[in-house]
Amino acid sequence: MDEKSREPSQKSLISLDFLNLFLSDVRDGVGPYLAIFLKASENWHPADIGIAMSASTVATVIAQTPAGGLVDRLRQKRMLIVAGATLVSIGCIVIALLPSFPVVIGGQILIGLAAAVFPPAIAAISLGLVGHNKFDRRVGRNEAFNHGGNVLAAVLAGVVGHFITRKGIFFLVAAMAGASAVAVSRIREKEIDHELARGAAAEDEDTPEKEGHQVSGFMQLFSDRRILLFCLAVILFHFANAAMLPLVGQRLSEGKATGATLYMSACMIVAQLVMIPSASLAGRLAHTARKPVFLLAFAVLPIRGVLYTLTDNPYFLVSVQILDGVAGGIFGVLSVLMVADLTKGTGRFNITQGALNTAIGIGAGLSNLIAGFVVEKAGYNTAFLGLAAIAAVATVIFWMLVPETKGSHKAQSLVSSES
Repeated sequence: MDEKSREPSQKSLISLDFLNLFLSDVRDGVGPYLAIFLKASENWHPADIGIAMSASTVATVIAQTPAGGLVDRLRQKRMLIVAGATLVSIGCIVIALLPSFPVVIGGQILIGLAAAVFPPAIAAISLGLVGHNKFDRRVGRNEAFNHGGNVLAAVLAGVVGHFITRKGIFFLVAAMAGASAVAVSRIREKEIDHELARGAAAEDEDTPEKEGHQVSGFMQLFSDRRILLFCLAVILFHFANAAMLPLVGQRLSEGKATGATLYMSACMIVAQLVMIPSASLAGRLAHTARKPVFLLAFAVLPIRGVLYTLTDNPYFLVSVQILDGVAGGIFGVLSVLMVADLTKGTGRFNITQGALNTAIGIGAGLSNLIAGFVVEKAGYNTAFLGLAAIAAVATVIFWMLVPETKGSHKAQSLVSSES
């Protein structure tokens, strides 16, 4: 079957929807709620919280590229997601039951290892089901369901954390992990084209890579200047972005015995509600061009960082999350699409995506670690302004140096044939 005629069953497509819905809050464990739990319930210092928050991203950095290579190589992509969901459940439960420093770090490492598997595995299954021609809209739909799941999880976490116990949030994430394992098992294995899923050339395309499904060398890919510049921009973007919401959570919890969990839930709900239409619209607009859509996500980040310094009013801080929703919805869609563009026909889609997510993990891990120390020495406003400045640099690099990737594969093939 060639790529244009691929028609996966409704059962597989709906199961993929539910997988993204349930896996939404599982991919990052308890995320910013961990900062509130450790600050308000366990009285941890900001620097120690920064170390704990960065532990999972350090584990992700180490595992992300090998995980992408594993997804490229193995046909058991569904089982990789089940294994990852199991690790998240174990990590969340041990943190809730035994919140000592070594246990929290260990649980965060398990969650980080699982987080390395989910993005490339979901992207590979999606590409293997629908093909390149429908991939932009499928990724937009994936992200819309993902953010819808985050809204549901944030509402439940706010209720559980405020009215029952903060520890209940950890068990909520563990339950969603179990539900995601059930959803992925209902996707029909026979409908996933595993060659297409790793970025091999489509059967209806005349490319040198198609014959024998040849796979490009890893170093060959990363000698591509376009990929390197794209990774640099993304590292800086996530360095600027990752610590912002946890810092807002810590700021909201200062001097407040109650209410911090509800405010954090409100921050996440506002952002995720905006991300649903943002992701869906990004998938549609990206069908014409990638770069202008993605540039908007970069541009709003420095504005968001500056706005956080204007007031401590919780309602204002929550409203700023609208900008996070715009950027997050676009980023989740366009980062996957641009990697698919840059690696089309190479057979290295998932390992490249894994390497990109390693770059994201580096940015996020350093962000949480350094921001925690900056807050301790110079205060929250200094940390927010520093992150905003880095976001501005990322925006300039992406705007000036990263090329448009829509149709870049055809251009590359034409150049190769002429030479």
